Amino acid sequence: MANAASQLVLPPARPGRVIGLLGGSFDPPHMGHVHITREALKLFGLDAVWWLVSPGNPLKARGPAQLERRMAAAREIMQHPRVHISDAEAQIGARYTARTLAALQTARPDVHFVWLMGADNMVQFHLWQDWRQIMQTVPIGILARPGARLAARASVAARVYEHARVPLGKARMLGRMEAPAWCFANVPMMALSSTRLRASGAW
Repeated sequence: MANAASQLVLPPARPGRVIGLLGGSFDPPHMGHVHITREALKLFGLDAVWWLVSPGNPLKARGPAQLERRMAAAREIMQHPRVHISDAEAQIGARYTARTLAALQTARPDVHFVWLMGADNMVQFHLWQDWRQIMQTVPIGILARPGARLAARASVAARVYEHARVPLGKARMLGRMEAPAWCFANVPMMALSSTRLRASGAW
């Protein structure tokens, strides 16, 4: 792992920076992704956000569009000086978040990572491989999406790690906290989804 991690081509980040990681298939990327990224930068005091465009989602039976196509679409829609599009998961050969995080922390032990996800992912988080390891590895910033607020707060992961919940008033310090630590942020949301865009024929 250490040798492979040292060869990763990653976005730039100065030592000590707090980097948000937004993983997903981005199939396709849309303005909802852009919106939560901009909100995360502000709410959690992040220096930058890396979009980790995944080779595929293990929880979805159908594979996504070609990686290069999704990467290009992500770069086109997410134009912000502090947001970078990365194929790190493909370089690592990882389809699971726990392995991705281990490789990134090995490659960049001098920066602070925060895993970002929508509240809908929090609902099924306990189904992710090694989800407890993820909780113990990095702080997690959760952004509310339409219809998922109450379900996320009542999720298995939220109940198990209730003791590690960070109040919104301390959200900007999340990246410098020791895991487990997670913060749930209610933000004005855009009711967009990649599933709907694919179904509409827009992708």
